[in-house]
Amino acid sequence: MGAVYQPPESTIEDLQVTIHDTSLVFPLEETQKKPMFLSNIDQVLNFDVQTLHFFTANPEFPPEIVTERLRNALSKVLVPYDFLAGRLKMNQESKRLEFDCNGVAGAVFLVASSELTLKEIGDLVYPNPGFRQLIAHDSIDHLEKDDKPLCIIQVTSFKCGGFAIGTSTNHITFDGISFKIFLQNLASQAFDDDNNNSKPLAIVPCNDRTLLAARTPPRVTFPHHELLKLEVPIGEELNPKVFETLQEELDFKIFKLNSSDISSLKEKAKDENAPHAKITSFNVVTSHVWRCKALSFDVENNSERISTVLFAVDIRSRLNPPLPKSYTGNAVLTSYASAKCHELEEGPFSKIVELVSQGSMRMTDEYARSAIDWGEIYKGFPNGEFLISSWWKLGFSQVEYPWGKPKYSCPVVCHRKDIILLFPNIDDGISSNNDGVNIFVALPPKQMEKFESYFHKFLLA
Repeated sequence: MGAVYQPPESTIEDLQVTIHDTSLVFPLEETQKKPMFLSNIDQVLNFDVQTLHFFTANPEFPPEIVTERLRNALSKVLVPYDFLAGRLKMNQESKRLEFDCNGVAGAVFLVASSELTLKEIGDLVYPNPGFRQLIAHDSIDHLEKDDKPLCIIQVTSFKCGGFAIGTSTNHITFDGISFKIFLQNLASQAFDDDNNNSKPLAIVPCNDRTLLAARTPPRVTFPHHELLKLEVPIGEELNPKVFETLQEELDFKIFKLNSSDISSLKEKAKDENAPHAKITSFNVVTSHVWRCKALSFDVENNSERISTVLFAVDIRSRLNPPLPKSYTGNAVLTSYASAKCHELEEGPFSKIVELVSQGSMRMTDEYARSAIDWGEIYKGFPNGEFLISSWWKLGFSQVEYPWGKPKYSCPVVCHRKDIILLFPNIDDGISSNNDGVNIFVALPPKQMEKFESYFHKFLLA
C-alpha cells in the first residue's frame, strides 16, 4: 500500500534547449487603457507560477504550425484578457498594486527547440530541474520590475515532433481554476474553421475583481489564526515571499497513493464518533499527509507541539451571492486545521479528517468576507506550519487543443519544506490508477526518514 516514486535511473538535466525567437504579442484589437482593481487576495500573490504541458507528435500539427496557431490565439485572447498585455503597477495614491491595462506592453512569446526527443527526456512526472529550460526567463530577467511581463509562453519542439508549451504567469493574474479557463480559451482560439474564423471563447471571463473588494468599513468578525499580521509602514511597498525559509539541504521524494490506497483511507475515516468528517479524496489525503509531516518534526517534546496545516478553499460558490464561475482573479482563501501532535499520532484517523473538514466548512460567506476585510487592515499573509498546494484535480491535461490533449501537465516544481504539492498521474486512458495522486515532499534528511516511516505505518494501520 502506498509507494515511493522511484526516480529514473538517469535524469537528463540539460535538455539542450535553444531559444530561436523572443517576441512581444499584443491584443488583436484595440483595448481600453485603464487601471484594474486587485482584491486583497490578489495583493499578496505577487510571484510567478510556471506550468508545462507536454504533447506527443501529431503529423497534422508539426511544431511550426502549433507555434503559429498559438501565437495567433494568444493575440486573440489578449482582447478579453487585456490585463495580460499590461503590467503590474503600484498606485502611489492608494498604495495598492493594480494592473495597468495599456495594451502596448505585451505578453512574451518564445520559440525554442531541444536536441532531445520526448522519450529521451524520460519520466515526465518526475520533477526534473532541467524542465526550467522549457519556460526560460533569461531574456526578460534584465527588465525593471514595472516592466515585467505578466504572461510568458514558450513553445519548445523536440526531435520526435512532440513539443512542450511552457507558461509563466504572475499568480496575481489567475488562481488554478481561472488559469484552466484561460487555457481552454487559448485552446479554443487555436481552432480555425474553413473560413479561417476562430471559434467563440470556451468561457467568457469575468474580470470584475471589485466583486471581492473589502467592505466599507472593513469588518473583521472572526479570529483569523491562519493569517499573520505584518507591520507595514504607510506607503512602503512590501513584497515578501510567502513562506520564506532559510536555505538548507533538502531531500525530496514523491509518494504515490493509488485509487485503492485512497479508498482505504476513506474507509478508515468512517466513524460515527466523527460526524462532521466529510470523507472526500482531498480531505483524507490531506489528513494523512498532515499527520506524517507533523510527526516528522525534529524537535524536543514534539508531542505537545501544535501543528497547523494550511490548504486553499475555492470561495466562488460559498459567497452570497456566488461569484461567477468564470471569475478571473484569485478566489481562493487559506483555511486551516490545528491539533497537538500527540492527538495526530494517537487519535483516530476519522478525527483528523473531521478537523480538516471543519477547516473547509469554516469558509462561509461571512468568514470569507471577514478574511478579505482582515487583509484590508493588516495586509497579512498565510500563517502555518506548512501549506498543501493541490494541482491534483485542476484538469489542465483535459484541455482540448487542435492537436489534442496534453500527454501530461504539471507545475515546475520548487523544493520547499513548507509547501507540499499534490499532482496527478499521467492519464493513459487505460490504467485504473488515473485517480491516484503524487505527493511531492521536500524535507531535511532526518525528517524525510521519519515522514516516509509514518507514511507507510499509517497506511497499514
